[in-house]
Parts: sequence; C-alpha cells; structure tokens
Amino acid sequence: MRKTVPLFLLSSFFLLAIESVAQTIYVAPSGSDKNPGTIQKPLATLTGARNRARLLRRQKPPTKPLEIVVQKGEYILNEPLTLTAEDSGTETAPLVIKGEAGSTPVFYGGMRLNRFEKVSDDLWKTDVPEVRRYGWSFEQLYVNGQRVVRAQTPNTGFFQPKAVTETVLSKGTGLFADFAAQKITVSPESLDWLARLPEAELNQAVLTFYHHWDNTRKPVLAVSKADTALYIAGEGMKPWNKITNHSLFVIENLKAALDAPGEWFLEKNGTLYYRPRPGETIDKLTVFAPVNEKFVVVKGDETGGKRVKNIRFENLSFQMAGYRMPPFGVEPEQAAARVEATIQLDFADRISFIDCEVAHTGGSGIWFRRACANGRVERCYLHDLGASGVKIGETVIRPDSSELTHHITVDNNILRSGGHVFPCAVALTIFHGRDNVLSHNEVADFRYSGVSVGWVWGYAFSPSKRNRVEFNHIHHLGWGVLSDMGGVYTLGVSEGTVVSNNVIHHIYAFDYGGWGLYTDEGSTDIVMENNLVYACKSSGFHQHYGKDNLIRNNIFADNIKAQLQATRVEPHRSFSFTNNIVYYNSGTLLSSNWAKFNLLADQNCYWDARSKEPVFGKQSVKEWQEGGKDPHSIVADPGFIDPKTFDFRLKNTDVVSRIGFKPFDYSQAGVYGTMAWRNKARLDSAVAQEFDQMVAQHEQN
Repeated sequence: MRKTVPLFLLSSFFLLAIESVAQTIYVAPSGSDKNPGTIQKPLATLTGARNRARLLRRQKPPTKPLEIVVQKGEYILNEPLTLTAEDSGTETAPLVIKGEAGSTPVFYGGMRLNRFEKVSDDLWKTDVPEVRRYGWSFEQLYVNGQRVVRAQTPNTGFFQPKAVTETVLSKGTGLFADFAAQKITVSPESLDWLARLPEAELNQAVLTFYHHWDNTRKPVLAVSKADTALYIAGEGMKPWNKITNHSLFVIENLKAALDAPGEWFLEKNGTLYYRPRPGETIDKLTVFAPVNEKFVVVKGDETGGKRVKNIRFENLSFQMAGYRMPPFGVEPEQAAARVEATIQLDFADRISFIDCEVAHTGGSGIWFRRACANGRVERCYLHDLGASGVKIGETVIRPDSSELTHHITVDNNILRSGGHVFPCAVALTIFHGRDNVLSHNEVADFRYSGVSVGWVWGYAFSPSKRNRVEFNHIHHLGWGVLSDMGGVYTLGVSEGTVVSNNVIHHIYAFDYGGWGLYTDEGSTDIVMENNLVYACKSSGFHQHYGKDNLIRNNIFADNIKAQLQATRVEPHRSFSFTNNIVYYNSGTLLSSNWAKFNLLADQNCYWDARSKEPVFGKQSVKEWQEGGKDPHSIVADPGFIDPKTFDFRLKNTDVVSRIGFKPFDYSQAGVYGTMAWRNKARLDSAVAQEFDQMVAQHEQN
C-alpha cells in the first residue's frame, strides 16, 4: 500500500535541503557567474561567489560556516577579490573560502602571453598587443613559474659612482630638500650603456641604488658625456643615508643589456624579447605578465569603524602579481615600509590564512595594516616576493589607540626568496603593533633583515609592546648588497617584547652590519634568550643604543668579524649580558665600545678556539675582571659536538652549568608538522653554496 508523506514534512525537508545547499557555494574553472553556485552549476570567480554569499546572507543569516569551495584548477584573477564589512561572518558561522579537499587551486593575477617564435636560437619574441593598443606595461615577468630579469647591466655585481653631488631646486622646511637633482659621476663603462640612447629610450632606463639600508629607484633624467655623469631628480637625499661613491647601482630596462639567459625586454610596440635559459624549449614555455598588484583586499569601514570579521582562507594559491614604478621613481625608505601587499587588510578582525601560497609578486605578500586584530597566517608558503613576506601594523601612530593592530599570529610558515624589486624589504615586520607572535617560521634568502619589530627611533613613546619572536629559523640573509641589517632587528621602547629560541645564521652585509641580534635605536626592555647565533658577518649581537635589555642564555658562535658589539655609550644601563656562551675561531671577541658600555656582564662562558685566551678589547681576562666586568664568568671550552659543521649541541653540561646556563633544544626552531612540509622548508643546497662563495669572495677583498 502506498504511503503518503504529510505536506508539512515535505516542506520541512525542502527547507532543510535549501539551507544545506545555501551553506556551500562552488567555484570551478568551467563555471559561470550566471550560475547559482551549486556543485552542478558552479560559479566562475571569487567575486561572483562573494556576491552569491552576500545574497544568501541577506536572505537568511547562516547559523553554520558559509563555505565557498573552489574546485581544482587554474583561474585568472581579472580583479582583486574585495571584501567589506558586508562579507563578515560570525564566530560560529564564519565565511570560509577554501580549495576543495586534496587540491590547491591557483589564482593568477596576470595574463598568459602568446606563443613565442625564434629570432635566433638564443633570442625569442612574442607580441603583446595590449601594450600597443592600450598602453599597458609591466615590469616583472614569470617564465615557467620563475621570475626572470628585466634586461639590466651588469649581469653580475654592480657599478659604483665615482662621485655624487646634489643641486637643491626647492629647499622647503624639512630635513631634506623638497626637490633636488643629483649628479652621479660614473665610469665610462657604465656611461657607455646610456650615452648613445635617444631621449625617449633613455628615460625608460631605471637606476637602482643600494646605499646602506635603503634602495633608491629612479628613471634616468639626462646623460652628460662631457662630465661622464648621469642625472636623476626628486626629493633631496636624506642626510642620514645619502647615495655616495661607496654605494652600488645597476641599470635596468635597457634593450642593449639584453645579453644574458633569463633576461627580457618589452618594446612600446608590444614586442617582448626573451633570452631562454638552458633547458628551456619554445614549445614548453609558459609565460605570465602581471596585470594586478593585489589578489585580495579586505577593508572595513574607516568612517564608521565597522570591521570585516570572521573570514578564513584555506588551501588557495595566489601567484603572479606585479609592481609598477611611479613615473618619477621611488624614494628610499627603510624596510620598503610603504610598499603595499598583494593581500592587504584594514579594519579587519579574525581573518585567517591557512595552508595558502603567495608567490611571484612585485610587492609584499600579506599586510595586516590598520586596525587589524586576531588574525592568523599559518602553514603558508610565501616565496619569490618583490618585497616583504608578512607585515603587521602601520608606520604612523593614530590618535585613536583602538586602531592599533594587535594579536596577529604568524606561525609555521615558509618565507623564502624576497626583496627582488625592493631589496631593502624585511621578511617579517611589525611596525606599530602589540601582542603579536612570530613563531616557528622559516625565513631565508632575503637581501635585508629577517625580522623587524618596532618603528620608533629613540626613547619616545612607542605602542609596540609584548611582541614575541620565537622558534624561528632565520638564515642566508643580506647577500652582501646592503648594510646595517640583522637577523632580528628591534627599534624603540618595547616593554614585554621577547626574542627567544631562534636559530640565526649566515647573515652577511655589504659593509658594516650583518648582525644576528640587533637592538637598534632606543630598543628598551627587550628580552633576548635561548637563541643560537652563528656565522654572521659583523657580530652575533649588537646594540646600537638602548636601555635595560636582557641578553641571557644565548649561544654566540663563530661569527666572522667579532662576536659582540656595542656602539653608543650612554649613562644608563644599556643591557645585561648574562649566562651566555661565546665561542669563536675567527675575528675578535668584542667590537666598538663594548668595553665602555654601562652594562652588567656576568656568568658567561668565553672561549677562543685558536688561543684559548680571549682578549676583551685590549684587556686580558684578568684585567677585564679586575675592572668589574664578568666577575663570575669563566674561560673554558663549552664542549660543542662539532662546531666546524655548526653542531652546537653540548657533549655534556658540566662546564656550562658553572655559569647557570640552561641548555635549550635549538632543533625546535623552524617549521613543524609533516615531513613533506619540513622538507619544503630546507634551503636548496645550491643557494647555500652560492651564499658561501659570495662570503668568501667578499672576505678576500
């Protein structure tokens, strides 16, 4: 006998089914934004899915996570995904944008270029009609998933000015001129590249200067054969960091310099030339030119203060973004501070990025900028970056303290190979921000510092408090191109900030600097403990100036020029240096004004493996201790297993127990999780070998 289902049950079932469907929106490469977003009829874009989610939320606020599931495949991101307060979820019903299980969909912020043809075996070309038709241009190019070099000279190394002079055209009232021209006197070798160019081509050439901790990028304004000089213009040079005859520079975007494998040049008529690298074939060439500078923009309501909340990104890859230099160039700025990120957040709370990838960018990776809180970046892979990896906070102090970014956690990520457009960028940066955590990250292959915390020079008020830099592996930084840099760099009054359990090594600057731990101007009330620091250029620890920092229970070993350094002498106690092991086989123990500092140094272990008698500046151990320093410290071999191979585990702890040293397991630094994830974090041995060769060459000069 056929049974009839009551109408109210059918209605209930129908409503439940609709609610179930409504909780999941699907996106697929074969989809259309005219579709409803079901698994059978998916949408095509993240923007389309966002709009669908808005509609569903208005119809009925979800009671469980509202998911946008992106199916496996590749997508062209024609515009950045923009999320506002309207897109917020709740703590129990967040908006989740994720790749389908078992896949990592890829979003490209650029366009794939047409097939190339041969000009010759070692020069290929293609037509980019959008350049000719619409005046489009781009400054980065990615071939077979790798960044290639816009034609530049020299191919290796740098030019250096012979002299630099400045003519002020408008002084203004600031510390540097509002407008000035700089005359860069150069060698005939570097001038020859530009001297024969017509003006239209000359102004396309870009000079990138490396001066101390900054980069300046400027178009060439004019060339003087008579003076053997190049001219640039813009703001006056900063008196604290001018371009000098000690600076380095390269010339970029010069067709005549298209002479090495992996270089490219774009003509204004749309013809793009490329010199293939060994092993590349014209039939298997995938080339992307970046169109977008951003992948995702999360922006709350600045006027009303309404924030974007409770959104999570999972298992998504964002690749190929660009950066275009403004017509008058880019003035120098420490840490490339204002260079924007491909994923940028303002007025955002509880926004997370889990198991995501950000790669091949012109600017920075992710920036929790203004009024952000409780965000997370976890198990993400950020690599081949034009500038920084992850940035936190703003470079200005807002009058409304509620707009200070805080409680951002960056944990268990790989940040590798950055600063390709802005070498002065820092891998992980906290500007003005409090209670943030940078932990268990792998940071390698950047041209400047690995971690920077604080953004106030001196002892004025700083809102950066209680930040923690813990269990990070920070290495192979600097590459001998910039100076005044460190593995972990701090600024300003930073009560409660802790730098602990990090492994920092292979930090090498062009000139001065290349420190492991670096407390710079005004660093105050910072604890640095349980860190292993070795193979850094200038010293393992350096304090420029600061107050009441605590440097304890660290291992400083085999740094190149010196082990410990301090610069500006002040009347107050600058820092305490206790319970540390200092072991070295090259360079000196102390540098600069360590012996003159007001510091508490005690219960340390010192060992010079060459002489067994460390020298404290110009003093013997006895003279040093009679002067009141290190009264209970010891001179003894700490007993590392094999310092020659950087194995600083202790054979036994009998010696170091005399100074109260507490052994720590430095193998815990860096990423954690699956073996595949940990293997991905390993630096390519060829890159490490190239770094060693660079150091050897610099040390011989």
